[in-house]
Amino acid sequence: MKNDFSKGSITKNIMRLAIPMTVAQLINVLYSVMDRIYLGMLPEDATLSLTGIGVALPIITLVSAFTNLFGMGGAPLCSIARGRGENEEAECIMGNSFVLLVGVGVLLTILGLLFKKPLLFLFGASEATFQYANDYISIYLCGSLFVMIGLGMNGFINAQGFARVGMWTVILGALVNMILDPIFLFVFHMGVKGAAFATVIAQSVSAIWVMQFLTSERCQLKLKLKCFRLKKERVKQITGLGLAGFIMAVTNGSVQIICNATLAQFGGDLYIGVMTIINTIREVVVMPVQGLTNGAQPVIGYNYGAKQYHRVKEAIRFTSIVCIIYTLVVWGGLNTWPQVFIKCFTQETEVLYATVDALKIYFFGFFMMAFQFAGQSVFVALGKSKQAVFFSLLRKAIIVVPLTMLLPHLFGLGHNGVFMAEPISNLIGGIACFTTMCIVVGKELKEGNSKDRTLER
Repeated sequence: MKNDFSKGSITKNIMRLAIPMTVAQLINVLYSVMDRIYLGMLPEDATLSLTGIGVALPIITLVSAFTNLFGMGGAPLCSIARGRGENEEAECIMGNSFVLLVGVGVLLTILGLLFKKPLLFLFGASEATFQYANDYISIYLCGSLFVMIGLGMNGFINAQGFARVGMWTVILGALVNMILDPIFLFVFHMGVKGAAFATVIAQSVSAIWVMQFLTSERCQLKLKLKCFRLKKERVKQITGLGLAGFIMAVTNGSVQIICNATLAQFGGDLYIGVMTIINTIREVVVMPVQGLTNGAQPVIGYNYGAKQYHRVKEAIRFTSIVCIIYTLVVWGGLNTWPQVFIKCFTQETEVLYATVDALKIYFFGFFMMAFQFAGQSVFVALGKSKQAVFFSLLRKAIIVVPLTMLLPHLFGLGHNGVFMAEPISNLIGGIACFTTMCIVVGKELKEGNSKDRTLER
């Protein structure tokens, strides 16, 4: 069987997937990051344009949430089924995920366009920033179906071991985006509309590439019409497992909304812009961790399905150690050279100095996030939806949201209280998630090994 993850070095199997997936994840962030960098270079209204996109982020996050629900829910199940040798079922899982992505994508486009105005004001838009947010999100929503197909179905390419193909899905879109952004912004002077058009066109190219590969002869598990028929139990499994990624994205969106609303009260448009910059930096620096954990998931899921439990433990150990080392290095870099990162998005002195202070608070103890990522990815890879969902809710909904609303009112913290909520949640949520994973999964893998040895005798 091609791409048999039960053979060879675990480290090499993970890195063979993780390196191209990390590159792909990093490039994927460039869709939004490049928009923000170029907008920050505009001679007029740069800060208002940047803040307008920040206000629109919760709607974009909602699109990502539903992409996670069906894409991240289906891909690990596909890996487990492939490890068991059930290729027909793996194709049906992929087909059902595709139908769900398309159906919900169309629905989100319609609802988003109908309710965008009240939503943007709810999410922190002011009279000064509404037009910029509205211009961007109106165009983005028209291409949200391409976003969902490109990102959601790319996981099924990676699940089959074709990480380089999955990487090119993102590279092609990013190249298109980076070429079109400066043309639309600085040649045609289209402002945020140009940034949105560039993103939508780029995502369309990615979606076409994904569909071409998943229907080609080179692909092991193909997208077939006969697999489009939804089956209740299969849909339940997909959404059950994808609920963790969905909740993580929705709670991220909720946090963005609450942060914007609270910062509007305690800091105004300036600090909403600061949070937009910090969120962008965060998106970039967590990409290698996400790439590694996403690369480990097909390997962990495949070996779990093949009952190679000792290899599952080895994969978990390797992934966790690398995540912790990387986040420690990033934390040191952000504290030592914060202005290097911030100047990519703004040259305005007031914004720069405000962001430096906020960034150091927000990223304090950043290495604790590695425990959350490692534990969460293992639960998803093994199909443990209940634990994955709970810890998604714990860190953001149960910890960050209340702290974001409460801390600014305590001890005169003001806007600093908003930025303090993140490191506190990383500490509590990260330790709780990783410790639970070690206990629950460790016990199951130990029992599985004991049963296998008994059967061999």
